[in-house]
Amino acid sequence: MFRNLTLGSAIALVGMIAIADDGPHATHMAQCAKTCADCQLRCDSCFNHCAKLVDEGKKTHSQCMRLCVDCADVCKLCATLCSRQSMLAAHTADACAKSCEDCAAACEKFPDDSHMAACAKSCRQCAKECREMVKMMK
Repeated sequence: MFRNLTLGSAIALVGMIAIADDGPHATHMAQCAKTCADCQLRCDSCFNHCAKLVDEGKKTHSQCMRLCVDCADVCKLCATLCSRQSMLAAHTADACAKSCEDCAAACEKFPDDSHMAACAKSCRQCAKECREMVKMMK
């Protein structure tokens, strides 16, 4: 029966079995980890973008720059704890949602900057995903 499975299909099948065996929250935690990791990358990139703007004399980006780098660290921690299904993941996800909302609000102050708009969008999505996971964990 399994003779015709491709390697990719076999890996996907094993992955689905592993998720099913990890408990009812595993899928949600895995999705939250992925969203947080994506947001971390976007925030780190936005930090670099803002740092360049600050170097050019645009001091109005300094607060956003600091929020982006801090938010990236919170997202990274949340992604790590969710991926290992830590008992502290819900606490971190709550903090991550709040951090992402603050970061998004700061980035949205610059609506003409596509880099910052993308960061804000990623943060809003991450906050939403984290809040859903917190609700599911209660």
